[in-house]
Amino acid sequence: MSVHLISADEAMAKLDQFDAILDARSEGEHAEDHLPDAQSWPSLNNEERIRVGTLYKQVSPFDAQKIGAALVAKNIARHIETHVMDKPKNWQPLIYCWRGGKRSNSLALILGQIGFKVHLIEGGYKAFRKAVMEDTPRQAQRLQFQVLCGPTGSGKTRLLHALAQQGAQVLDLEGIACHRSSVLGLIPGQAQPTQKAFDTQVWNALRRFDPALPVYVEAESKKVGNLAVPAELMNAMRASPCIRVDLSLENRVNLLLEDYAFFTQDTAFFIDRLERLVALRGKAVVDAWKEQIERGEMREVVADLLSQHYDPGYETSTGKNFVQFGKAAVIAPASHALDDMRAAAAQLLQTQG
Repeated sequence: MSVHLISADEAMAKLDQFDAILDARSEGEHAEDHLPDAQSWPSLNNEERIRVGTLYKQVSPFDAQKIGAALVAKNIARHIETHVMDKPKNWQPLIYCWRGGKRSNSLALILGQIGFKVHLIEGGYKAFRKAVMEDTPRQAQRLQFQVLCGPTGSGKTRLLHALAQQGAQVLDLEGIACHRSSVLGLIPGQAQPTQKAFDTQVWNALRRFDPALPVYVEAESKKVGNLAVPAELMNAMRASPCIRVDLSLENRVNLLLEDYAFFTQDTAFFIDRLERLVALRGKAVVDAWKEQIERGEMREVVADLLSQHYDPGYETSTGKNFVQFGKAAVIAPASHALDDMRAAAAQLLQTQG
């Protein structure tokens, strides 16, 4: 048998060296969060896990373990027939389950008996999760951030993507969170990941960055939609140099009409989201916006949202939270168009190079 127990810390350090990362938990547990690039190879699927757990509590552990063993054997056989037959002898997987118990051990034992060199995380996902939460502050502290600031619609996300296309290091928190970070930031058809999955993906992005080069990131509040940005990362961002993105009001409106086209295509959805602003802006103001939407006056509504909701207090709030905002360098794209954002990104990289 060739099964090697390794700690969660060692697994993290060697994560990119394994030929595959195999999650022996159920598909439901995998969906909640998993190691980066892990494949779901459940030893027990969702229904089977419930069945065995119920037997364990209501009948006896012994009966549950007999049924569980039969189900695990069938599932592992299917994984081998489906995924393993073409693997060479030097294939080296990393395996884990919830706590490094029977589910991952069973899969590791069989693969090890075949002759593969298998690594098994001691303590399983639970230990890995703990290690991620402990390592994220260290990852954030070793990096130098450049924070893109600017009022809503100024093109921060477009500029961030343009920087990434030109080879810069970019941390796209809104992309990871599947949310545009405002009360209207919900993206239709895209559910946000769980907090655990968000934490793992942020850590995975941070660990890959070269500390000798800047990491560009948008100025964010402590939460992106329903997800909390790791506190240590937030602190590092708020202490970092800022770059202010300046764009004319006309271009900001044009950008938002493009990026939030789903609102203009589904006015009922737009009106429903605006309901969330009643507590802040008052029923009369929100009702007026609704009437404009029903008349098709989308440009006017967007301009009002910027001038009456998003822009007031922006300077004060950003200056309070991002200590270097007052001396931010300014980048002014010619327009909201993608080509102009790419030109602005090239200018920024040249200036900072």
